[in-house]
Amino acid sequence: MYNFVFQNTTKIYFGENQLCRLGEEVKQYGTRVLLTYGGGSIKKIGHYDKVMEELNKAGLTVFELSGIEPNPRHTTVNKGAEICKKENIDVLLAVGGGSTIDCTKVISAAAFYDGDGWDLVTRKAPITKALPVVTILTLSATGSEMNATAVISNLDTNEKLGIHHPLFLPKVSFLDPTNTYSVSPYQTACGAVDIMSHVFDVFYFTAGKKMDLVDRFMENVLKTVIKYAPLALKEPENYEARANLMWASSWALNRFLETGVSQVASCHAMEHELSAFYDITHGLGLAILTPRWMKYILDESTAPQFKKFGVNVFGIDESLSDMEGAKRAIEVLSDFFFKTLGLQSTLTAIGIDDKNFKLMAKKACKGDVLKGYKHLTPQDVENIFRMCL
Repeated sequence: MYNFVFQNTTKIYFGENQLCRLGEEVKQYGTRVLLTYGGGSIKKIGHYDKVMEELNKAGLTVFELSGIEPNPRHTTVNKGAEICKKENIDVLLAVGGGSTIDCTKVISAAAFYDGDGWDLVTRKAPITKALPVVTILTLSATGSEMNATAVISNLDTNEKLGIHHPLFLPKVSFLDPTNTYSVSPYQTACGAVDIMSHVFDVFYFTAGKKMDLVDRFMENVLKTVIKYAPLALKEPENYEARANLMWASSWALNRFLETGVSQVASCHAMEHELSAFYDITHGLGLAILTPRWMKYILDESTAPQFKKFGVNVFGIDESLSDMEGAKRAIEVLSDFFFKTLGLQSTLTAIGIDDKNFKLMAKKACKGDVLKGYKHLTPQDVENIFRMCL
């Protein structure tokens, strides 16, 4: 259980007024920069001007790719790769949340590939080289600013796939909590769910033996989100709340929590099908799925860990039996997602019916079994989707 390799070389600038170091950091990797961002909100709130000022002061030549989608498309990866090839780009600078950063990571490799960037995501073609990536984070959620993973969607085939490669690890990331002040309550809530899901869907709810030290660390990450996400909703410019959420996001998925125990994240795999077919916000899909998944796999083997989660994270009554404690844990988690954070609680509420469930379940299991805390057959996954209606 204790055999693992941990390496994370991303340099982090955390806090206010650190952007003055942007030019010198980017310039280490070249002078021709591709700036990537989403729908333009960075211009409305002034981030764009600040970034350009620093890049111009450093004498860098800047090209741009805007319009990266919330679930980034493989077609956008291809657009970015073409710019890199045409303009001889040296380094990529992603300004945004996980979607922008994920897309930029895959662009960094697609810049050295002559075919469709989707080939890299599906592993039809190997990744052999990648441009360096620098990030400026504007949304606390995915942890992409400090990991080597990206998730890309192909709406032509209704697929949303993750890809991990060491070359995707950002060289430098700037984490200024004030950059998240303008994040909407909805996106703040969805981001909080994403952070929590990274902890318990990937690492905390596992059948394997883990270091107690790391379990305690995971529980404190979860408690941090539970404490500060509601505060950020009430007080969007509360620096302490935004800072804690931002750092929790990075540490939830920078590989530290793996410690030799890793598994397929069941809820993430199921949610990727929801996003692939319906293009919904990832955190919202996770919020709707997670309590139903917990309820579906609840039995004598999973109850103790669910109860432990409830006791150590939410402070439920430790004297409850394992089964009653587990049920109570699921209840309080549901209340946190749907009452405290105010997220919609069913797929029906967001306009999703059951017509694609069978196909989605088969794809989530890759036609076989979705491995995880409890292995799930396609019928199991379809049943969980139906519980979410």
